[in-house]
Amino acid sequence: MLTVFVILLFGIYLTFFFPIEPKEKKVEEKSPKYTAQMKKLWQVAQTSMKERKPFRAEKALLTILKFDEKNAAAYNRLGILYAKGQKYDEAVECFEIAQSLDNNPASIHNAGLIYLETGAYEKAAMAFNQAIELEGDVPARYIALAKAEEKLGNNKKAINALENAYELDPKVSTLRQILAIYENAGDTEAVTATAARAILRKRQITNS
Repeated sequence: MLTVFVILLFGIYLTFFFPIEPKEKKVEEKSPKYTAQMKKLWQVAQTSMKERKPFRAEKALLTILKFDEKNAAAYNRLGILYAKGQKYDEAVECFEIAQSLDNNPASIHNAGLIYLETGAYEKAAMAFNQAIELEGDVPARYIALAKAEEKLGNNKKAINALENAYELDPKVSTLRQILAIYENAGDTEAVTATAARAILRKRQITNS
């Protein structure tokens, strides 16, 4: 479960510190007062989340959605807020709405993380694959997919996903995850080969 929480936190980090800018509606021009109020609400939401004040952040985000009900970024933030509070049904609903409004891989990935956390592994794998189709250069997406596939007993698919993650970002920790799968499967030959890869990569990092 710790691995899932680490992945979830990483997903939250990506979305929180690299926010999706709310898109301006092109249908009508917004007044300076409206723009200033919305900006203030976003600042309140962001500051409240940083300071771990979920009720204040929720109120600000819901107020944004009251005035702009098609704001995908606000739904995405609200989903993150609910996920951190373990309100998984509400979180998934927010991520799904965000995805329907703006086909953004971050929203799909976040929904997948909730499915993973709640044991809906098939839905999780589908969500991660969909996110990868839209944005296939993020290692965390493949790592999350690997976890879902492993839970489903699809070790080969899990290893392939981890190899893709390693190709994008050659971390020793990823090789260790591959190693763990081979160990659980009792594949001695693959365990030996993967352990050697991990040792070699660690040396490369140390000597670089």
